[in-house]
Amino acid sequence: ATGHYARVRRVGDRYQLLRGRDPAKDQSYVLHILTQEQLAHVLFPLGDLSKAEVREIARRKGLPVAEQPESQDVCFLADGDYRRFLAEVAPETARPGPVLDTSGRVLGEHRGLVNYTIGQRKGIGVAAPYPLYVLALDPARNVLVVGPEEGLGQGECTVTRMHYVSGEEPPGPFTATAKIRYRHREVEVVAAPLAGGRLYVRFAHPQRDVTPGQYLVLYDGEEVLGGGVISGRGHVGLFKVPTQAR
Repeated sequence: ATGHYARVRRVGDRYQLLRGRDPAKDQSYVLHILTQEQLAHVLFPLGDLSKAEVREIARRKGLPVAEQPESQDVCFLADGDYRRFLAEVAPETARPGPVLDTSGRVLGEHRGLVNYTIGQRKGIGVAAPYPLYVLALDPARNVLVVGPEEGLGQGECTVTRMHYVSGEEPPGPFTATAKIRYRHREVEVVAAPLAGGRLYVRFAHPQRDVTPGQYLVLYDGEEVLGGGVISGRGHVGLFKVPTQAR
């Protein structure tokens, strides 16, 4: 048993991973990698409860955690400083490198990619006649790409290392909703499986913060279909996917 806010439902000989009842605390996004074998044995006793109900139960049982304030930090870091942690375990992320615009022109030097996120405006350290935003991070070249705000919207992306909770890859294009971050507001998508465990995803509306390395997780209502790692942004140009697919 774990304390995650999620649920499991058995349908025939299959198990479905479902959102937690409390939408404000739902943690199904981080559990999308669970397999059928794991779902057959896991228990989520908090999945049907709200945070307030959990606190009340703890209070009645006299548990000291009942009044413990919530943490918004990374749970396994004592000080919550993920930048310091990344710099220690992956020192290459803290190395300075070039800041480029979308044409490849060098605008300056960044302080290490660990210090930047897609969509960031403040703290870039490059002067320009118009506001600059972080458009992309290229770890392979240690390059930070910046540009105007309109460069942030992405209509599609590719996903690698796709994992389907059912254990079966869909036979063709399908519709779903997707989250591109844990606290992201879901967006409708059309998705199509590709060779090598990849997935092509087209968003109903351009998304501002499509970040390579983040998980994209797919939902069908309250059910988690699966997810994978965003590997590419922008136009994929592989084939046309019908707007109505399922």
